[in-house]
Order: sequence, then structure tokens, then C-alpha cells
Amino acid sequence: MDLGTIIGVIAGFAVVLVAIFIGGDIAQFTDVPSVLIVCGGATAATLVRFPLSGVISALSTGSKVAFTYKKTDPRDLIEEITRLADIVRKSGPLGLENIAVSDPNLAKGIQYIADGYDPEFIRDSMERERDLYLERLQVGRKVFKALGDSAPAFGMIGTLVGLVQMLATMDDPSTIGPSMAIALLTTLYGALIANVVCLPIVDKLDSKFEMEEVNQTLVIDGVQQIRENKSPALIRDMLIAYMPEKARADFQEAA
Repeated sequence: MDLGTIIGVIAGFAVVLVAIFIGGDIAQFTDVPSVLIVCGGATAATLVRFPLSGVISALSTGSKVAFTYKKTDPRDLIEEITRLADIVRKSGPLGLENIAVSDPNLAKGIQYIADGYDPEFIRDSMERERDLYLERLQVGRKVFKALGDSAPAFGMIGTLVGLVQMLATMDDPSTIGPSMAIALLTTLYGALIANVVCLPIVDKLDSKFEMEEVNQTLVIDGVQQIRENKSPALIRDMLIAYMPEKARADFQEAA
């Protein structure tokens, strides 16, 4: 569970609600037509851009990453791969049977080694798994980016609708208030949805993509070195290249 995302979203809406309560009545900022214009319009525009199945899958992936985001340290992966390499050197590939592994792709690679698959098959299979996962992250990013772009745009559309309604009924003062509410609240709703929910999730998916691209490539290289029966110390030295430069010296000293 990523508390940062949950706290950020709740705090973003809470700040606005507190400001509303201090300055007036919450009912003044509730308007069903405005919600329909912004949410319905943004969703419709996104469905035009992407297939329905892609949108549903992307929303699921994006929400899962955003609210269960867990940063994986390359240091931990290197230590785990080194430990697995040591097991192979002592007990052979069959020693990897029933070994608990934290990363799913690493677990799959270790199972391939235990089953005796050749290195080329292992690399091709793991690279395909990595690429498909990164592609799902990219699709999720595009969908949330589309929602983040469409919500403010439909907020402006709602503003225009409200202004047209207001100007068309200027002779009836009772209609000016509801029409002005649509004109202003759609812009507010669009800005909140885009800047508190959609665009922050886009940035989190970008961060996850960059992290997973490095980590999964590290995992693939580590599995290949284990399959070739390289020494644990040599594998550790080779995989240190994936770590940030500042962290390498501390890691080597600790090792």
C-alpha cells in the first residue's frame, strides 16, 4: 500500500473542502450537470482514443500501481541474485526448487534454470515478459494522461454551456444562478480531477516504468549469469553497474 498516494489524494480534496466550509456552504459547490459534463465527457473522449478493453485494463493497472506502489531497490535484487547463485554453486540447479523469490520475473527465471532450459530460451522468455509489462504501464500512462487532458477541456466546455444558458435566459433572474453554477463548477471539477488524480498518477507510472525497466533488465542479466554458473562474487560485481553511482561504493564496502 502506497500511503503517499492515498494521503496526497485525500489531502488535495480535503484542502479544497476545508476552504469551501470556511467560506460558505458545500451545497453551493455541488452540481450534478457539471459532474456529468466533466466526468462523462472526459470518459467519452478517452474511449474514442483507446479501445474499451484497453481503457479498462489501463485503469486497473494505473490504479494498482498508484495505490500499491512499492519501490524495489536494485541493492536488494543484487543480494537476492547473489544468494541464488551461491545456492547453484553449492547444490546445482535443482537446489533452486521451492526457493522463495520476491520478484515474479526472477522467480520465473529461477524456475527455468531449475528445469534446465537453455540460456537463449530463458533470455527470450524473460525479455518478452518484461516488455509486455512495460507496455502495460505505458498504456496505463496514456489513458490517465488522456483523462487528465480531457477533464479540464470539458470543464471549459461546461463553462461555455453555462454561459450560453445564462445569456439565453437573462430575462428570467431565477435561471442565472444555476447557469452560472454550471459555468464555474465544471472548470473547478475538471481542474481537481486532472491535478489531484490523473496527472499525479501519470507521473507515478513514469517513475514505475523507469524503475522497472532497470530492475527487470538487471534480473534478466542476473539469471543469465546464474545459468552460466558464474561465481556469486563475479555476478555481484557485474550487476553493480545497475546501481546509482553514489550507492556503488557503499554497497561494495558492505559486501
